[in-house]
Amino acid sequence: MALSLTFHALTSLLLFHVSFVSTATHSHHHHASHSPNHNQNLQKAYHALQEWKKVIYSDPKNLTGDWVGPLVCSYTGVFCAPSPSDANTLVVAGIDLNHGDIAGFLPEPIGLLSDLALIHLNSNRFCGVLPRSLAQLTLLYELDLSNNRFVGPFPDVVLSLPSLKYLDLRYNEFEGPLPPKLFTNPLDAIFVNNNRLTSLIPRDFTGTTASVVVFANNDFSGCLPPTIAHFADTLEELLLINSSLTGCLPPEVGYLYKLRVLDMSYNSLVGPVPYSLAGLGHLELLNLDHNMFTGTVPLGVCVLPSLQNLTVSDNYFYEEEGICRNLTSRGIVFDDSNNCLPDKPHQRSHKACEAVLDHPVDCYDHECSAMAPQASPLTAGPSVSPAPAPAYT
Repeated sequence: MALSLTFHALTSLLLFHVSFVSTATHSHHHHASHSPNHNQNLQKAYHALQEWKKVIYSDPKNLTGDWVGPLVCSYTGVFCAPSPSDANTLVVAGIDLNHGDIAGFLPEPIGLLSDLALIHLNSNRFCGVLPRSLAQLTLLYELDLSNNRFVGPFPDVVLSLPSLKYLDLRYNEFEGPLPPKLFTNPLDAIFVNNNRLTSLIPRDFTGTTASVVVFANNDFSGCLPPTIAHFADTLEELLLINSSLTGCLPPEVGYLYKLRVLDMSYNSLVGPVPYSLAGLGHLELLNLDHNMFTGTVPLGVCVLPSLQNLTVSDNYFYEEEGICRNLTSRGIVFDDSNNCLPDKPHQRSHKACEAVLDHPVDCYDHECSAMAPQASPLTAGPSVSPAPAPAYT
């Protein structure tokens, strides 16, 4: 599935970008009247860009070939605009080297580019760790470092940027836990998929402003905590594909009333689908493919008013309620193959279903449940399992 911004986020960013590029273009035509010799901002930018050029080891498209001389506003990929604090002062407001295939790293002097509102370095070969000097970029609104070779722990320096709204770190080699502060920063879009990150949402976080969150293809493991409900007022897209998640899907997911896309595929989630998902009136796509869900495909999900695509294949569902048995009649893209549905083609074998359905999971007592007792293993009593699943053959 294509990873996309929500309509609201995309619109906001496009409006910002159009305004920015328009101003930058105007500024290019007038850069001669803003001599770098009398502009400390451009002098600092010149020094920073020259230091950066020194640590670029490969530039097959020669994008930085014209990074020569003090007229930095004429450099390829460098955009200038009037300073927000002084319309008569020209500053370097954006760098866009997307798809440049450039190899190198980001030097400490990049912090001298303190007027930057936008950095786009998508699809290059930049490597190493992010410099702490990025903290000086207090006006930075968009940071796209995706599809590079950056390494190290999650770069918490980006969380000190007070103006940042769009953060894209996907397809790098960042590793270790996500810092709790990621979930409290006023970000609108968070892309950290396809890294080596190892923890997910803290149980005690208080909220987020993000409308798009993409955590897919990491090694988070553990459960999705009930605190996911704190995303409710803003979250429109949640993608946790192939994130090594276990346990039950918490009912609190159903509180995310603005969700349009929910993709939990390729995990190890168990138990029934919570009926609270019937409250997701804006949901267009639900993908639960390749998990270990059991029970019924609930009617409340199948009749969601905005639903366009429902995938429940490669689970252990043994029943479909009502219209769920024939969703394609409503024009909905639907895949229920490789389950334990007795009257449907392309299902699991009796033996494969029996091995799972004979050991049902009680999500109420599950170790990840907010209702689960916190007794130690030595004192905990036996859990009560739900009734066995009905026959599926």
